[in-house]
Amino acid sequence: MKKVGCILCILTLLGCVLSGCWDRHELNDLAITVGMGFDKSGKEFLVTSQIVNPNEVAAKKGSGYSTPITTLSATGVSTLEAVRKMTTMAPRKIFASHLRILVIGEELARHGISKVMDGVSRDHEVRSDFYIIVAKGTTANKVLKILTPIERIPANKMFKTLETSEKSWSPTVSVQLDRFLTNLGDPTREAVLTGLIVTGDSKKGENKSNLNLTSPGAILEYSGLALFKKDKLVDWLNEEESKGYNYVMGNVKSTMGHLTCPQGDGTLSVEIIREKTKMKGKIVNGKPEINLSVYLEQNISEVQCQIDLLDPQTITELEQLAQKNLISVMQSVIQKAKKNKADIFGFGEAIEDAAPKTWTRIKSNWENEFVDLNVHISVEVQIRRLGTINNSLIERSEE
Repeated sequence: MKKVGCILCILTLLGCVLSGCWDRHELNDLAITVGMGFDKSGKEFLVTSQIVNPNEVAAKKGSGYSTPITTLSATGVSTLEAVRKMTTMAPRKIFASHLRILVIGEELARHGISKVMDGVSRDHEVRSDFYIIVAKGTTANKVLKILTPIERIPANKMFKTLETSEKSWSPTVSVQLDRFLTNLGDPTREAVLTGLIVTGDSKKGENKSNLNLTSPGAILEYSGLALFKKDKLVDWLNEEESKGYNYVMGNVKSTMGHLTCPQGDGTLSVEIIREKTKMKGKIVNGKPEINLSVYLEQNISEVQCQIDLLDPQTITELEQLAQKNLISVMQSVIQKAKKNKADIFGFGEAIEDAAPKTWTRIKSNWENEFVDLNVHISVEVQIRRLGTINNSLIERSEE
């Protein structure tokens, strides 16, 4: 009897643990949000949700009567309050577990975003694998209303475009929630986010006809990096400065660049195939310094001038030109960061690793120490391949 009683107790306990889907969410009851935007609206926040229309994207061929997404907006003292207000407009519960992109309007970013990020970081239904971007010169509300061809769901388009451009073109950075919150919480390191602009007529971009045009009336395009100080947007990095940031951070996977030909007019395009940056802090005469060592491999991609690529001296000259250009690009972004007293590179962490006692002394005044920081840059460039032909077709035609 005791054995039977024990078995019954175990089965009862297992029944409590394995109680089925007690917290389940039926798909038919959910409004799946793939994009969300935060804007400033007076003293409140304007929250916009980009919701997937299941009838248009579930089947192989949609009904054609509606757009693939619907956007809903509401204001509130807090972002979560605004999201709950959307239930008065939506027949389903706003469900953000599949969020792909979070857009922050520029005005809100300049006023500070710590309050809105607090709500996002606390929400247990929101995963942290989405990307955060800033709407440059516009609002998140307008960005999320733009319909995009090729990728019918705009949030997916923004997500995939950011990943693709980061791998193939270096002025963009994909930043997820955890990384951004870590930088916001670090008193000596500042954050950057990729900027997004609306090119064209935003009103036309909201119309369904934008999906059917070979040249859309409005497109979403990534442009530069937003430079934050604490939780506020203070400046923008242009394309070259954004490239420089990624070179300093060692983020460049592959990109294209160009050089002015050593002799005569014309340019020569190169493809960067490998980049590695080493950052090391040190103390010299009681002052902190940073050494950046960059190794770069590149291929010749396109030649638009007369040049003898079979001459080793020519290759050496091109490598020296590439070194000079890269140092200039990296110095430009470092100067922009110093101008804003914003250490976006983590130089302070490198100093702390090299000299903990000195770091303890200068940590409280790091933004001023950062402005006067000496940064030494050394670059090694190697040209690996010339492509499938040797010299320029221009030279051949003249021969």
